[in-house]
Amino acid sequence: MAEKDATSTSTDTGSGPRDGAAGPKAIIKNVDMSDEMQQESVDIASAALEKYNIEKDIAAQIKKEFDRRHGPTWHVVVGKNFGSYVTHETKHFIYFYVGSLAILIWKS
Repeated sequence: MAEKDATSTSTDTGSGPRDGAAGPKAIIKNVDMSDEMQQESVDIASAALEKYNIEKDIAAQIKKEFDRRHGPTWHVVVGKNFGSYVTHETKHFIYFYVGSLAILIWKS
């Protein structure tokens, strides 16, 4: 298994509400993932955001869906203010925003 060592991220987005009902646009900040999987990540995250309001529940839904579609072991962090430093498998990392919420997904 190929690994890419130690990708770091940082976010501090304030505390504004999520964007409108039509759904905010995803803004990808850092990625090591195919274009198809990037789109899938945004779609899965958007569906979780429609279903849940609590960050932990959003993260759990995204992780369950990634584990189901792509096998274990996926990790997900969702929030407005966090730092990270993770090791991930090559081509299995994405960090993006949907509105003011940051989403970090990686496989190890």
